[in-house]
Amino acid sequence: MRSVPLPRFLSTVKLGYLNVVNHLLAFPIIPVMVAVLLQVLELGPDELIAHWRSLGIDTIHALCTIFTVVVVATASFMSRPRPVYLVDHACFRPPRTFRVPFATFFEHASFMPFFDEKSVRFQVRILESSGLGEETCLPLANRCIPPCPSMEAACAEARLVIFSAIDELIAKTGLKPRDVDILVVNCSLFSPTPSLSAMIVNKYKMRSNIMSFNLSGMGCSAGLISIDLARSLLQAHPNSYALVVSTEIITPNFYAGNERSMLLPNCLFRMGAAAVLLSNSRREEDRAKYRLLHVVRTHEGADDRAYRCVYEEEDGEDNSGISLSKELMAVAGEALRANITAVGPLVLPVTEHLLFLASLVARRLLGPRGGKPYIPDFKRAFEHLCIHAGGRAVIDELQRSLGLPPALVEASRMTLHRFGNTSSSSLWYELAYIEAKGRMRRGDRVWMIGFGSGFKCNSAVWRCLRTPKAPVDGPWSDCIHRYPVHVPDMVKLL
Repeated sequence: MRSVPLPRFLSTVKLGYLNVVNHLLAFPIIPVMVAVLLQVLELGPDELIAHWRSLGIDTIHALCTIFTVVVVATASFMSRPRPVYLVDHACFRPPRTFRVPFATFFEHASFMPFFDEKSVRFQVRILESSGLGEETCLPLANRCIPPCPSMEAACAEARLVIFSAIDELIAKTGLKPRDVDILVVNCSLFSPTPSLSAMIVNKYKMRSNIMSFNLSGMGCSAGLISIDLARSLLQAHPNSYALVVSTEIITPNFYAGNERSMLLPNCLFRMGAAAVLLSNSRREEDRAKYRLLHVVRTHEGADDRAYRCVYEEEDGEDNSGISLSKELMAVAGEALRANITAVGPLVLPVTEHLLFLASLVARRLLGPRGGKPYIPDFKRAFEHLCIHAGGRAVIDELQRSLGLPPALVEASRMTLHRFGNTSSSSLWYELAYIEAKGRMRRGDRVWMIGFGSGFKCNSAVWRCLRTPKAPVDGPWSDCIHRYPVHVPDMVKLL
């Protein structure tokens, strides 16, 4: 008999233990039900009839009871949420000609007529510690001196990134555009007329009765908001397909002033887009990659500090840009805690609930002597984590708050290094990274966390339905062999 390797054996034991703990009620009930069923099967027909008559229930009452049970069971079955499957996803991979190495960024910033020397040095310092690599990409209009953010240039970028992602998704899935029933597009800062969703309908000649939605102004967390909107629509429309497109158009949002709080987006945001195909059709279950389990949304907009921490405004010289408050990380931490409070009961095993309850009771009874508050171990709820790659500080803070090992935040750090902050689409680049590394397995659970203006923190939980086949095509296909890479705390440019 072949021996089982110890780590694999221990993981099997741990999985079995968790299953036992999570089904404490089911395990005692099942033997009782089996025992009752065996006892009934041992009785003969005459004994069954005698027992039935001893209960004193007439035929009419019995039929009414059976009818009621059938109606309740049918209503319960019909009211169950429809399963939502992620059939596949695709991300835009920028051509190498759009690449902006650090030296190019520094040189262009130095030549810009509106930046003073302090602003140039500030942007360089931000870039040095940003966690970005040498291969992130900017649109052509932003690499002109000075930039030329025209409407035509912005539309050209939108067509490039969106159509590239959708074309790849169609190639992967064999999707016919006229089969799409629901279209949801999110782009926070660029909202032309006709809308981006109308642009997609026109390009792919979609049906006239398609349900299309265009979300704007909702920040980097809008990707999961779009997923939630599509999920809600799929609950009302059976056997349907939903196409979700997440992007941010960089061209019109270059800040040409010297306010430090508004210069950060110039350094961090880069080109990107993702297209995701969802369906509630049972026939898609066999080929779908994931099943959507939960979406939890947290909105802290009632607090003025949270509302203004990411704010589009004009500086003293009427230059428009996005201002990032110094309190951003504190606000993000509060939003994350509120979101985790809602996510935890849905995903954590019973053991973590018991430990948290014991910690809470101890602190209530003993005060400070009761020890530190217990932080649930989310590593026991998920195998993979996709944190919005908004910047090194965001990833660092979440890793510290949840006590996560480096392996769980690797996808986020590598996505930030290779592609930069691609806003709402960054989560899909991270998922593609995990797949490209061959780490995704059937049954694995994935936690996506997005942050955005407002201030919002949104979560989505997925379960992998089938192990992706290797090699995996996608945005990492030409460079995955080089990752992970070491990302230094500081890259000296000056």
